Amino acid sequence: MNRIENAFKNKPIFMPYFPLGYPDLDTSIDVIEALANSGADLIEVGLSFSDPLADGPVIQHATQIALEQGITVKKSLEAVKELRKRGVDIPLILMGYYNPMLAYGLEKFVRDAEEAGADGFIIPDLPMEESDEFVGATHASPLQLPLIQMLAPTTPPDRMEMIARNAKGFIYLVSVTGVTGERKSISEGLGELISRVREHTSVPVCVGFGIGTPEQARQVGKLADGVIVGSACVKTIGGSEKPIETAKQFAAEFRGALQ
Repeated sequence: MNRIENAFKNKPIFMPYFPLGYPDLDTSIDVIEALANSGADLIEVGLSFSDPLADGPVIQHATQIALEQGITVKKSLEAVKELRKRGVDIPLILMGYYNPMLAYGLEKFVRDAEEAGADGFIIPDLPMEESDEFVGATHASPLQLPLIQMLAPTTPPDRMEMIARNAKGFIYLVSVTGVTGERKSISEGLGELISRVREHTSVPVCVGFGIGTPEQARQVGKLADGVIVGSACVKTIGGSEKPIETAKQFAAEFRGALQ
């Protein structure tokens, strides 16, 4: 059983997102370690990118600062390795955009990510129809780490079925149309959307985008196998004078809401 499968033994899981390099590299490593030790079941580790498509203003601001601090793909992979050295043993999924991975070299990126201790990839701007080269690179590496597929309310039914049937690891289900960021309420159609996805797959379905409070996480956790929290996590921790302590409290509150 790999780390992802092991994480889903106790559902629903809590999956925060935090970008490496924000507000600086050392602090981001400490924050991710604190999240892991305080209730996160799986962490979406951000690889910063200057022109994201799916991310709203909070994450864009954070990743811009990370880039100004000098974060690179190479430094991010070294940070993942450092987290493993510190004993972080939950799944770490690398979330980033395709261009930096292409520039790094796909096979080298996948191999180095695997050696660093990553467990999979989320690439919002890489549709399944264009992912053969990247998936081929993952198949060429010993662990064959999964490329996590994303679905949205706007995904046509036939395409949803195709993506869900071929999904590995888990499905990242976007709960709302638009970019990342907190919303006042959970989409009324979320339960029906999750049910439609489950008709075509046996892998866990995790919901992200728009979840900003423990109460919202609790509501989504009744429907889905996992809850992904990005902007609220970055905003709360990044705006704190004591980010490590805030990260611990943030993870504990969301984990508690999902019990």
